[in-house]
Amino acid sequence: MIRNPIPWPNGARCACAITFDVDADSLIHIARPTDSHRRLYPISMGRYGPNAGVPRILETYRRLGLKQSFFMPGWVMETYPETVEAILKDGHEIGLHGYLHEDPAEMSDAEQSYWFERALDVHKCATGQSPRGYRAPVYNVTPKVIDLAIAHGMTYDSSMMADDLPYVLSAAKGDLIEVPVHWGSDDWPPFAHYAEIGYMMPVMSPEQGLEASFAEFEAQYEAGGLWVGIWHPFLTGRLARWRVVERWLERVLSRPDVWFAPLEDIAAHVLQLRDSGAWIPHVEPAAPYPSAVFQGVSR
Repeated sequence: MIRNPIPWPNGARCACAITFDVDADSLIHIARPTDSHRRLYPISMGRYGPNAGVPRILETYRRLGLKQSFFMPGWVMETYPETVEAILKDGHEIGLHGYLHEDPAEMSDAEQSYWFERALDVHKCATGQSPRGYRAPVYNVTPKVIDLAIAHGMTYDSSMMADDLPYVLSAAKGDLIEVPVHWGSDDWPPFAHYAEIGYMMPVMSPEQGLEASFAEFEAQYEAGGLWVGIWHPFLTGRLARWRVVERWLERVLSRPDVWFAPLEDIAAHVLQLRDSGAWIPHVEPAAPYPSAVFQGVSR
């Protein structure tokens, strides 16, 4: 089922990571910058993440002995320093996720550089080190952002969808490991009900909403692949949904051949395999098409 099977550590059959995008209330501020300050309902919905969701998630991880990855916009790190401290105290990874959840694809190269580097400065100040990985807000990574991540010494990106397994993003000045994502394991489609930013999904029950993520895991487990959950504390961190996740985690962790790891460890494993020649990952160009190749083409 997978064309180029990868050897996971200690004979594991499948690698897994739950990655939480801790967007908090950045979403309303980037969507409605002129009057977001008085939109208290969406602010409060976002604040549920650091206030209630993240502590609940961290408690489960401590109980089960898991170390995982979180992605935080720079503004969120500045606004919720106690959340940053709690995540780091438990040994989890924090990756770069823009400054105010801005969309890089909607910006000039100069604007992309400014916001990337502003977020990077915040991250270094808050954590005492450079991030190893990046995830673009709304997955909208660009060739410019890939170049910036390489220039600043990052190891991986986790915004793209071109394979089942990690692969190499090749650019003119270096490369990154891509740890791929997919909407099938994202909690936004089943749970996001957020009129102010243009999403009005019919909210599913916890079991129905998480069913797709769990089915994606089972397929990856059967094939010996990689499963990455892309979740949000203000969505999946809510009590009824997280109770379903906890029970699922307990069942999955009872299997002896599942490797849960933060994305930085998964990327490091892939790099070690590649550099030793033990496994050769798929290589994708970071910019597959010339910038103007489709200019002037109409629908």
